[in-house]
Amino acid sequence: MNIVQEKLAEYAHAAWSGWMQYMFSKSQLQPDGSMIVPSGLVQRWTRQANTLYADLPEAEKKSDRDEADKMLKIVTETNWFKE
Repeated sequence: MNIVQEKLAEYAHAAWSGWMQYMFSKSQLQPDGSMIVPSGLVQRWTRQANTLYADLPEAEKKSDRDEADKMLKIVTETNWFKE
């Protein structure tokens, strides 16, 4: 088992789980269990998903850089280059 892969997979799951919790907190639960996402957020997230990183506003790039820093920390702490 590759420890770097496992640590990055653990991070990926935590990031996804956190995103889902955030998205659900911004949405409205329906009686049938489905969720309604506010149109403003759908528009924002659609724009972001359809925008290349290079074309994002600086604040959104910073958010992605912060995520990259978390991944780099995992890689450097696991000494991947020694494996």
